[in-house]
Amino acid sequence: MNAWTNAIAYQLVWFAAIWGASSGHWWLAPLALLPFAAWMLGRPDGGADALLMPIAVLLGIVLDSSLAASGLVAYASPVPFPHAAPLWILSIWAAFSLTLRHSFRFLHGRTRLAVVLGAVGGPMAYVGAGHAWHAVTFPLGTTPAVIALGAGWAIAMPLLIGLAVRIERTSGPRHVPGEPHVA
Repeated sequence: MNAWTNAIAYQLVWFAAIWGASSGHWWLAPLALLPFAAWMLGRPDGGADALLMPIAVLLGIVLDSSLAASGLVAYASPVPFPHAAPLWILSIWAAFSLTLRHSFRFLHGRTRLAVVLGAVGGPMAYVGAGHAWHAVTFPLGTTPAVIALGAGWAIAMPLLIGLAVRIERTSGPRHVPGEPHVA
C-alpha cells in the first residue's frame, strides 16, 4: 500500500466532511467514507483495519462528545445531538483509523513522536476546520479548546498507534501483493 495514496484518500474524506458540515450537508462525510472504507477493508489485510475502526470511533465519541458537552467546541451540523460528537466527525475518526497502519506506519514504535504529533496535529486540524470552513467553533475561546484538544490527542494518537501495532502482531505477518515480502 502506498502511504501517500492512503493519506490523500483520507484527506479527501476529511475535506468532504468539513465542507459538508459547514454547508449543512453532514451526510457527505459518511458518503465520502464509504468508498475509502470499502477500498481499505476489502484489501487482503483489511481485517486488521476493521478491528481498529470501532475502537477509533468509540474514542472519537468520548473525546468529541466531551469537548461538545463542556462547551469548549461547538460543531456545525450537530447531527444527531448538539452536545455530542456529530456523525460527520465520527466519519472522520473512522477514516482516520484506516491510516494508522498505512500513512502513519512511521509512528509504529515511536510513542513520543506519536504524542507530539497528536498534541500538535490534532488541534491544528480542528482550528483549520474552524477558521477556514466554520465547521468548528470555540465558544469559550481558542486557547482553552486547543489545550483540551492537545491533551486529548496526545493520548489518542499513541493509544491508537499502539493498538495498530498490537493488532498487526496478533494478525500475523503483513504481506501485500506487489510489495516485497520480508521474512
